[in-house]
Amino acid sequence: MPLAIIALATASFCIGTTEFVIMGLLPDIARGLGVSIPRAGLLVTGYALGVVVGAPIVAALVIGVPRKRALLGMIAMFVMGNLLCAIAPTYGVLLGARVVTAFCHGAFFGIGSVVAAQLVGTERRAQAIAAMFAGLTLANVLGVPFGTALGNAYGWRSTFWAVAVIGALAAVAVAIWVPAKLAMSHPDLRAELRVVGRPQVILAMAISVFASASLFSVFTYITPLLERVTGLSPAHVTVALLIFGAGLTAGNIIGGRLADWKLMPSLIGVGIAVAIVVAVFALTSRWAVAAYVTIFVWGILAFALVPLLQLRIVDEAAAAPNLASTLNQGAFNLGNAMGAAIGSVAITAGVAYGDLPWIGSGIAVLALVTAIASSRLDAAERLRPAA
Repeated sequence: MPLAIIALATASFCIGTTEFVIMGLLPDIARGLGVSIPRAGLLVTGYALGVVVGAPIVAALVIGVPRKRALLGMIAMFVMGNLLCAIAPTYGVLLGARVVTAFCHGAFFGIGSVVAAQLVGTERRAQAIAAMFAGLTLANVLGVPFGTALGNAYGWRSTFWAVAVIGALAAVAVAIWVPAKLAMSHPDLRAELRVVGRPQVILAMAISVFASASLFSVFTYITPLLERVTGLSPAHVTVALLIFGAGLTAGNIIGGRLADWKLMPSLIGVGIAVAIVVAVFALTSRWAVAAYVTIFVWGILAFALVPLLQLRIVDEAAAAPNLASTLNQGAFNLGNAMGAAIGSVAITAGVAYGDLPWIGSGIAVLALVTAIASSRLDAAERLRPAA
């Protein structure tokens, strides 16, 4: 892969670490700022909603900006947001800083996906997108555990300082390696909005929402599930999360190859597998070894969907790739927030942690049904000219 994609992957590693490491730092942040853990948990929700709101706003603001300049501007916003997190004197300032950081998230991955696809041949576009998203998967494998360990050893602020430094290095790499002249159309926001409003684009985003909601309806509560149902110690929960992260990394690579092979059949096939494996987890979560295996397979399938869905968006919104792929990142994060909320409501209503996977599987079925509907619409559109 070109060095430019490695630079983009480095930036995605920083963004992914910032998004997810907060979960491991919540107790320390709550103590340090004098708030409850549930209130500190709103830092997770605030970030996800910041992505949802910020994605279309930032995409609209940079619609006519050269892509390299836009990427550098968003990385600068990201670094600034993490510096604000590191020095935040109060909970309110920290929450605001998280939202500032989140604003660049969706647009970066959206425009970065388009740039990555441009840097390679047509037959390797999905693999290039997957390579960029590899930084996000490595954030779960390396960034989150090491960031949490750093925060535990030197205080939670040290984690944000470290991420800001790595973000600055990523900006230098992007400045050096990403070409300044990248082909881009002369954008028309109204025209792009019409493209984004096409049924196939909306269906692709709906799949993203349901797929993400399926994952986060269970994964948000994976620690208490593994401790209370599987009987794992905190140390073994960390092992389970590392196994899940390894699955995400493998799935990202597999998904890229599947997308370049046969996109929609692969999307439907992986969707079926996700619904089955999440349901199986409701049964295997009672035994440690079986839970580890299921979590690994679940991680593979969950992230195999990402390059599939991202390439689907780029293909179906070819006339508005920046806006559409950016909005798709907002769709993923809307699913994050929805899934966490659904799981919270279920637990509050008395659903056992061990039964959460049944809910996740049901939501995965919604994603699958939507993918099948999209595929059938494809078939109908191919037949229409011959009629």
